[in-house]
Amino acid sequence: MARPKKREGPLDEVQALLVELNLTTAATELPRLLAEAESKSPSYSDFIRATLEVEQAARFGRKIQRRLRWSKLGPYVSLENFNFADRPQLSPQVVRELLNCRFIEEHRNLIIVGRPSTGKTTVARAIGHAACRKAYSVYNGSMLEILETLHASRADGTYRKAFRRVTSPDLLLLDDAGFGDLGKHATSELFRLVCARYQQKSTIVVTNLAFKKWGEFIPSAAQAVAIADRLIDNATILRFSGKPYRNPHDIHGAPLDDE
Repeated sequence: MARPKKREGPLDEVQALLVELNLTTAATELPRLLAEAESKSPSYSDFIRATLEVEQAARFGRKIQRRLRWSKLGPYVSLENFNFADRPQLSPQVVRELLNCRFIEEHRNLIIVGRPSTGKTTVARAIGHAACRKAYSVYNGSMLEILETLHASRADGTYRKAFRRVTSPDLLLLDDAGFGDLGKHATSELFRLVCARYQQKSTIVVTNLAFKKWGEFIPSAAQAVAIADRLIDNATILRFSGKPYRNPHDIHGAPLDDE
């Protein structure tokens, strides 16, 4: 004998309707919301608004998680424990203001330059995470890796998709700029990338080299100037000086001639 079909009550019917409308969080939270309504007696409009706000918050949270995964920023980074005392010439107020991401709204760039191991990448990624949490699209990668991927994508016919991946985000983080010489093809890719984002999207460049030294790793002096001019136009520049954070545990033996 077939088991009789379970009879649905009004709550089940409403939850099923919410699921059908893809309001899955509202459907799950409905019993709790109804229980709260019984004790607080809100107006009908307040109850409906509270139900929709629960769904809205859940969707926004899922959107942020997708942004973070796609960004390749890695584990969460903040500036809560960043020691600005080690960088006395760097204004904490200026850096923290960048967490508001107004420069992204204004399509301006951020250039972070300084000696190795002075916290440049930490600050850049903290700003990237802040941007993701404001629902901006962010993509992070080393400059050389991104340029090599673009060049390789020409061979397998995926260039348009690869190029869109680095030109469409609201914020592109180019880390380790200046590590490794760029060949002719990589330089052309960088020039095209910078031109495509110029005054349209924001880019953070993290580098150990001042722009006047970019000719050392970009083979074409003319392209080096053209790239640098577009990156620094109306940009905010943060200079990191001071002692590096990374130090050896101990040292043995006499100093080397070039040490």
